[in-house]
Amino acid sequence: MTQHLINALLASRAFGIAARILLTLVFWSSGLAKLFDFAAAVAEMEKYGVTPAFPMAIAVIVVQLGGSALVISGRYVWLGAGALGVFTALTIPVAHAFWTMTGETAFFEMLFAIEHISVIGGLMTVAILRRQAAVGAKPGFAGV
Repeated sequence: MTQHLINALLASRAFGIAARILLTLVFWSSGLAKLFDFAAAVAEMEKYGVTPAFPMAIAVIVVQLGGSALVISGRYVWLGAGALGVFTALTIPVAHAFWTMTGETAFFEMLFAIEHISVIGGLMTVAILRRQAAVGAKPGFAGV
């Protein structure tokens, strides 16, 4: 009985949407914050030396909100997850370059970088599973 309930939960549309909302929370919440306080978004770009700051802030908002919308909607998940994954990878050398730091600061920035890499793995996973669902393939991972 329990396995049946778990299978039903994992197969439900609502559970899939909730999972995609939670996976992208870090992106869409940041994108909304930047959208509603654009001056702070531009200041953040300047803080990290990302120039020109104004258009880059716009680009970041578009990637964060657009990529999240694609993943959450279930349409073109590969594109949304890919955009968010590339964006996340690029933030590591820009904002979390722990290899250039020392002590506690380096340690905490390394943790952020590892967390970012884990999020990239989650985005890769959602893209894989969405593709398998689209082509009617049996869920799972190649080679497992």
